[in-house]
Amino acid sequence: MTALPAADRIQELQQRVQRMQGAGVTRTLDSLPALGEVLRLRTGGAYAVDSPSLALALMAGPSQAGEWCAVVGVPELGLEAAAGFGVALERTIVVPSPGEHWLSVTAGLADVVSVVLVRPASPVSEHQAERLRARLRQKDAALICWGSWPRSDATVSVLTSSWTGLGQGHGHLQGRSVEVGVRRGGAPVRRTSLWLPGVDARVSAAGPAVQRAPLTAVRAG
Repeated sequence: MTALPAADRIQELQQRVQRMQGAGVTRTLDSLPALGEVLRLRTGGAYAVDSPSLALALMAGPSQAGEWCAVVGVPELGLEAAAGFGVALERTIVVPSPGEHWLSVTAGLADVVSVVLVRPASPVSEHQAERLRARLRQKDAALICWGSWPRSDATVSVLTSSWTGLGQGHGHLQGRSVEVGVRRGGAPVRRTSLWLPGVDARVSAAGPAVQRAPLTAVRAG
């Protein structure tokens, strides 16, 4: 790991002390530019997503900005894919299989990281959600749930999805273009188009689709 500059190191230590003391600080976390216009995570909040790619994209913004993150209950998580999305693995704690203890593990990690991504092992009750939300507010952390979460601050969903790179039976997958919808309570859904990921394996705003000429079969000779 590369040593942090003194000022950044001091700020990180101050944030950890605030979490341990339960200072109850609420702040807006950094976001990838492609997502910033429709959603930015706030500490103390809980956000539900329906896609592991979306979950990693939401976590990547704070991670790139120097925040510590954790992933709970996702044993199939691909570390190479997470790094491709922009997640800093050297500041990421992974608990692959907490089983029935997922809630206590998540609450404990909220003491020391800014973002926790969790896939609950069982349906989340209103009581569990409220207890963890209180913990998030107290410890200055945000929660991303891969799945449903009672009274989430926002629900983020993939509305449409298509891959580029395939011809008529030939080629290879190069990029995935998606339309993402963000719903907050009864407000209208906010939409944005993303490459998730693009041909460079990173998340970016989706531009116009590239038109490719269809392949044509010809007879040799």
